[in-house]
Amino acid sequence: MSDPSPADGRHAVPTLRVGFVPGVTVTKWRRIWADRFPRLGLDVVEVAQADQHAALTDEAVDLCFVRLPLEDPRLHLIPLWSEQPVVVARRDHPVAVFDSVTRADLAEEDVVEGFVGEEAFDLVAGGAGVLYLPQAVARAASRKDLVHRPVTDAEPTQIGLAWLRENPHEMIEEFVGIVRGRTANSSRSTRPAETGTPTTPTKPAKAGPARTAPRPKPVAGRTRTTSTRRPGRSRGR
Repeated sequence: MSDPSPADGRHAVPTLRVGFVPGVTVTKWRRIWADRFPRLGLDVVEVAQADQHAALTDEAVDLCFVRLPLEDPRLHLIPLWSEQPVVVARRDHPVAVFDSVTRADLAEEDVVEGFVGEEAFDLVAGGAGVLYLPQAVARAASRKDLVHRPVTDAEPTQIGLAWLRENPHEMIEEFVGIVRGRTANSSRSTRPAETGTPTTPTKPAKAGPARTAPRPKPVAGRTRTTSTRRPGRSRGR
C-alpha cells in the first residue's frame, strides 16, 4: 500500500497510536513503519500493564502490545511470544550464586506484591522480599543493587497485540501486517499476485516413439536376400 497523504489526492489519515507495556521493545516495527509510510505518523507510548485494557477501550491508543491474559470480546488479540519469568532479589541474596532457581527454592521467601516500577524494586533492595517479573521487564529495569535469575518451572507469561474490533483506523491492518512479518509486496491492500494475470508454465512436449522408415515392398517375381557380410569387412577384391 502506498503512503496515503493529501499529496496523493486522498484524504489525510490520522496518526496511528501504538501502546506497549514495559519490557516490550518496538524499535524494529517503528523503523519498518517509517520506511514503508514515511509521511504517516506513528505515536508510540508506554502503558502500564494495569492500564493496558483501559488504554484500548478508552481509545487512548489504536493498538497495544499487551501482557496476557487479557479477555474482552470487543478486542482482537494476536498472541506473539512467550516470556521467561524471573525472580528479582538483592545482590547479596542467596539466589545470586545460582544460574537459575525453581519455585521450591523460593518457597519460604516473602514476595513483594501490589507494587510496581521503582517502588517495588526499592522494596526488594531494602530486603522486604523478592519480586517475580517477566525477564524483559527485569532487564529493562536493571539495577546494580539487584540481581534476577530465571525460575525454570514458573509458568511463562505471554505478549500479544490487541485492538478494538470497532476501531475504524484504516492503517491498523497495515501495522498488524508489519508485526506479523508481512512484506510491502504482500500487503493486504496491494497484492501484485492477485492483480496480475497468472501465467502457467508450459510443459515440454513428451518425446514420442522414434519413427522408423517403412519396409520396402517386395517386387513381384523377385526374392529378397539377406546379406551375411560382417560389419567393416570389404566386399572382395
